Amino acid sequence: MASPAHHSHSSARSRTGEGAENYAKTIYHLQLRGEGTVNTGEIAERIGVTPASASAMVRRMAEEGLVEHAPYHGVRLTARGKELALEVMRHHRLIESFLAELGMPWDRVHEEAERLEHVISEELEELIARHLGDPTHDPHGDPIPTAELEIDEPDTRSLSEMEPGERGTVIRISDADPAMLRYLAELEVSPGDTVKVVERQPFGGPLTVRFPSGERTLGGAVTDAMRVAVR
Repeated sequence: MASPAHHSHSSARSRTGEGAENYAKTIYHLQLRGEGTVNTGEIAERIGVTPASASAMVRRMAEEGLVEHAPYHGVRLTARGKELALEVMRHHRLIESFLAELGMPWDRVHEEAERLEHVISEELEELIARHLGDPTHDPHGDPIPTAELEIDEPDTRSLSEMEPGERGTVIRISDADPAMLRYLAELEVSPGDTVKVVERQPFGGPLTVRFPSGERTLGGAVTDAMRVAVR
């Protein structure tokens, strides 16, 4: 059974609705990669809107207490904003896991979950989690926040930053590009694979990487999308 703490986080839901949920999630991911604050230009680029639209939404979120925004200092999530981001991520990643179990290909579950993450009830979230045995990771290797909205974010580097001779484990593969996921599935590459970088072509050229399924030569966009826990 879920603990009573489980339902306390539904209050994080925002009056600005689905838009704010997407922004909170985006800011969370950008903060994770960067120095703690994020500029509105980065947010706009990631979401695919104009900087003016991003600024307007950030102002509304600041009024709701979801972000702190100081001119020239960037944007950061408040505790409530982080709670909202983690709640939406929990919904998204549980839905992805459930759809994968139903047999939907892993390159399609992301898009479907993007639509459903905003409408799923707390009750359905709990039923899916229980049905799946409280999974800790989604099909792309991303950690699923717990019912208490705690998350285990492992320390990873992108595969593109690794040097020949380095080894590690593929922790996650970005689910943003379905065609790339189909390509990797054909190469039999997936989260959990051990990897060793064999060779690196100069001037940003491709990497030769040894996977359990064999050696693969992968270009920059593909290796950027893969996060590895280096051993």
